Amino acid sequence: MSNFAFNNPAFQQQDPRNVATYPGNPQAAQGAQAASFQHAGVDAAVNAQLEGMYAAPPAGAIETDRMTVEDTVWKTAALFGILLVTAAIGWVFTLGGLAVPRFDPYSDFAPNLLPWMIGALGGFVLAMVVTFTSRKKVRPALIFAYAAFEGLFVGGISAYFEVLWPGIVFQATLATVSVVAVTLALFASGKIRASARMTKIVMVAMLGYLVFSLLNVVLMWTGVNQNAFGLLSERPFLGIPLGLIIGVLVVLMAAYSLVLDFDQIQQGVRNGAPRTYGWLGGFGIMVTIVWLYIEILRMIAIARSN
Repeated sequence: MSNFAFNNPAFQQQDPRNVATYPGNPQAAQGAQAASFQHAGVDAAVNAQLEGMYAAPPAGAIETDRMTVEDTVWKTAALFGILLVTAAIGWVFTLGGLAVPRFDPYSDFAPNLLPWMIGALGGFVLAMVVTFTSRKKVRPALIFAYAAFEGLFVGGISAYFEVLWPGIVFQATLATVSVVAVTLALFASGKIRASARMTKIVMVAMLGYLVFSLLNVVLMWTGVNQNAFGLLSERPFLGIPLGLIIGVLVVLMAAYSLVLDFDQIQQGVRNGAPRTYGWLGGFGIMVTIVWLYIEILRMIAIARSN
């Protein structure tokens, strides 16, 4: 599994010989109905009732209290709505109200990094809390809070990069939306699917990149490496900055993580997971998309600085 947000039995593929069902889910309901019909027999009244059930519109997530793809999409959209609102707040506070149309990258501009730091720290803590407590109970309030903190972080870092490279936020947003749209289209058409072997390869690569990123942070904090984009990011390889090559690989990993997210949400729907698990699905998608956006933002900054 690529996204730790889906480390929950509700999103795992079940053994067909021993299917774990939730109380009242479709599997349990079908078994109960079959037994009832066998003992009671089929008469005219039952046939009329069945015809009425088939003629009725299909039950949605609210009626069944089960997770559906449509309901998860709306929950995901609501989380991104919260993120955008707090991102605007983070943007304004990062700029500190400075009304300058364009900043010189080498000027003495001193942004307010407090929204960036608060958002990053709060988002990380809440992500860990949501991940390790969701196996017992999904708490939407914690996911809302995560979206709010993540918005502060995204808004703060976006404002900072926009000051140095005007137009970079629009470029990164357009690229992120394009990657997500293409990935979703390929997944919906069945042209791309997750495989166990590929998932293991991506997991190893992601763990390696995580260690590499943590090493960059430590080296910057200790003053060993002053490059804001990371260790060796501007070293050329075949005439291309190494940071760009690494960035492309990370974007591919994030895109595959999205495929896994979509697949695991479908699995949760098939398992008859409770409706509240849709919030967990939206949380997982948000984690991946924010990671994708930040990586694309960094790639464009490296390209424009060179």
